[in-house]
Amino acid sequence: MKIAILGAGAWGTALAIAAAARHEVQLWARDAAQAAALQATRRNARYLDEVALPPALQVTADRGHALAGADLTVIATPMSGLREQLAALGDERAVLWLSKGFEAGSGALGHEIARALRPGRACGVLSGPSFALEVALGRPTALVAASADAALAALAVRAFHADALRIYTSGDIVGVEVGGAVKNVLAIAVGALDAMALGLNARAALITRGLAEMTRLGVALGALPATFMGLSGLGDLVLTATGDLSRNRRLGMLLAQGQPLAQALASLGHVAEGAPSAPMVLERARRLGVEMPITEAVADVLAGRATVAAALARLMARDARAEV
Repeated sequence: MKIAILGAGAWGTALAIAAAARHEVQLWARDAAQAAALQATRRNARYLDEVALPPALQVTADRGHALAGADLTVIATPMSGLREQLAALGDERAVLWLSKGFEAGSGALGHEIARALRPGRACGVLSGPSFALEVALGRPTALVAASADAALAALAVRAFHADALRIYTSGDIVGVEVGGAVKNVLAIAVGALDAMALGLNARAALITRGLAEMTRLGVALGALPATFMGLSGLGDLVLTATGDLSRNRRLGMLLAQGQPLAQALASLGHVAEGAPSAPMVLERARRLGVEMPITEAVADVLAGRATVAAALARLMARDARAEV
């Protein structure tokens, strides 16, 4: 089958590398100079320099060429680029995206953007605990393809399921997207906690209570509670909150070390989706009457309304209550 992957960042490149062993893959880069460099050097020097591109993988800046005859289109941009890419498709093709987050400004999840722009057309998300480098290196990884369209989820399995990459399916796109978005916010909190050297007890408590927040919001939005015990919930939360390759975790550590937000974001060199998502998560939660104190603390730190130490003290001062 032919797969078009739109976006030559770390994750798009990694998935293209994984799929190129069995399928015809076209990796589209917005910047013509970047596309030419990737095609010539067989390396993504900016985002994934550690792994060579396989000979079969083709890179292009010609969007039409990448999409021509594709059986599956995958959007591999940050959340900020998803709306533009969906709007530009303008046809009946089935599409998956890798973007994780609540869109800045609108607060929309990916499936809500797709529903507004492409009503009635097959769409879904491929998500789960996955660092791009490990996928590109062929290390064992499990993801979940979520869509209301079972045929599209099955197509994702056919496209990406392989020896080192397991693809599960789900009909709960709401739950899978909420998990993928909220875990980035919570990873900022865990990174800050770890930078303060407050111990493993504190880390476990924060992850567990964060999972409770994620589940409350997801269920209020129509998700299934069980989804949050799966790959896109607990799985992605644990990886992003504790893994050294996590940009969101690293952002939290830098903030706890006293770096201003702009400086911390610039030093990462990649997008940390938790930063733009945090205020959007909090806004949607408040509209639904869902309490998310950890998310509120992260949003306050990012906005400069509280220091990391003050936000932590506020969380620890909350009244005792039943665990729900």
